[in-house]
Amino acid sequence: QVQLVESGGGLVQAGDSLRLSCAGSGRTVSSYVMGWFRQAPGKEREFVAAISRSGGVTNYADSVKGRFTISRDNAKNTVYLRMNSLKPEDTAVYYCAADRAYFTGTYYSPNINLIDYWGQGTQVTVSS
Repeated sequence: QVQLVESGGGLVQAGDSLRLSCAGSGRTVSSYVMGWFRQAPGKEREFVAAISRSGGVTNYADSVKGRFTISRDNAKNTVYLRMNSLKPEDTAVYYCAADRAYFTGTYYSPNINLIDYWGQGTQVTVSS
């Protein structure tokens, strides 16, 4: 069992930066691919970024590529999402996820319905 708790969300202006954190407890998160997903009002939850168990491989949605960076510190059982150049369309609840799936090379295709563990989410609001 893994418990995930996100933090770091808030209200910022377009162009600002935020860093989200996801602290794991229970079983170590190093056993999982870790990812960030987001859900805007009236929209389905979507993939944002993922990182392999070792941290050596990452994958991003096209909409955030070049602006967001995912990282992990397995010693601290924590995953991060650094978000730069934020846009109003980045406004959403951001969820941390632990997935027992594997990267295929540098490719990761998450199945939201098969994610093992979810955090409770943290709100990110970007004003224009």
